[in-house]
Amino acid sequence: MEVLADILRPQKLTDVIGQNHLIGEGKILTNLVLNKKLFSMIFYGKPGIGKTSIAYALSKEFNMRTKFLNATTSKKEDFDNAIEEAKFYGDTILVVDEIHRMNKDKQDILLPHLEKGTIILIGLTTSNPYHKINPAIRSRCQIFELHDLSEDDIITALKRAKQILTDIKINEEAYAYIAKLASGDVRSALNLLEIAYYSSTNHEITIDILKNINSKPVLFHDKNEDGHYDVLSALQKSIRGSDVDATLHYMARLIEVEDLDSIYRRLSVIAYEDIGLANPGIGPRLDAAINAAERVGLPEARIPLGEIAIEMALSPKSNSAIMAIDAALSDIHKGTVGNIPDHIKNGNPNYKYPHNFKNDWVYQEYLPKELQGVKYYQAKNNLVEKNLNKVYEEMKKG
Repeated sequence: MEVLADILRPQKLTDVIGQNHLIGEGKILTNLVLNKKLFSMIFYGKPGIGKTSIAYALSKEFNMRTKFLNATTSKKEDFDNAIEEAKFYGDTILVVDEIHRMNKDKQDILLPHLEKGTIILIGLTTSNPYHKINPAIRSRCQIFELHDLSEDDIITALKRAKQILTDIKINEEAYAYIAKLASGDVRSALNLLEIAYYSSTNHEITIDILKNINSKPVLFHDKNEDGHYDVLSALQKSIRGSDVDATLHYMARLIEVEDLDSIYRRLSVIAYEDIGLANPGIGPRLDAAINAAERVGLPEARIPLGEIAIEMALSPKSNSAIMAIDAALSDIHKGTVGNIPDHIKNGNPNYKYPHNFKNDWVYQEYLPKELQGVKYYQAKNNLVEKNLNKVYEEMKKG
């Protein structure tokens, strides 16, 4: 028995909700359909924002034989069979969900046929393909990131359900509640709507019915989706301001909506932007915490993430590194570059090899003449940077 989300799956690109950067007049996927030319591609983005729907719509638009497989649950034999069918029938689209989990055996099966054009691959993933997908697969595909859906997008999808659930009774408040609860996931929103429909005696969906089905707290975001970035901004500012309790609050918000990728990215930025040289060991410790969180998954992932967030909030802070590199980049952007000094050009015999001198240091100019004397790095008054400067000054004394 098909669920509502599958019944309402788009039959053509114009039925797809959102993704206006890829679909619409003059946009790339629409133009591919108009020009009757399809390439192998990878769609990545959060769950329930249209990856499978776009793949399905493309298969319908091109009227091509399509095989749907999953990199985790489909066996090696399933991939073998898909290739053999493609050889026999020709013009075959192979849609592979969770493509970032594809093992080497399955990759080896696909690669030569992907290269020859025996199949057109459409990979689907919630993970960043530049980090998670084998380069050999990635290099043979065009990569498209799908954008988050707004609450208005979700409500649009929910209202389409009236085509199937013709006697449904639901008001705008209930639509908005489901949209907020779904956190941008259309499939989740439609599933909740369908359950609520069949859970009520007269098919009238109210807030009380919805709360009885799903008691997960609603995290309100504004319709322009700034709420998501406001939480990330608040997390960074709380860590930067050394407020450990506020840090844990905003971290908890992100964990509650299971947005681990955003947590990983933002903490990685904070480690080097706001803590930096005041505590240079925080980067490796953060990587270890992220690896642990990835390994155990939710709900246990909250433990290493909570621990590293506390450490980061309580850590000494320094932005000297970002200020230094931005100052250097500013000169580059202004065209203040100059020529590399001759003695440090490749193979120049006048170069002084520091390791041949006491303390592995010798005076010589490294900057272009136009920049000599410039000071990009300005040390902050913290223990680590003071010690680094002390070691540097002692080294220069010889």
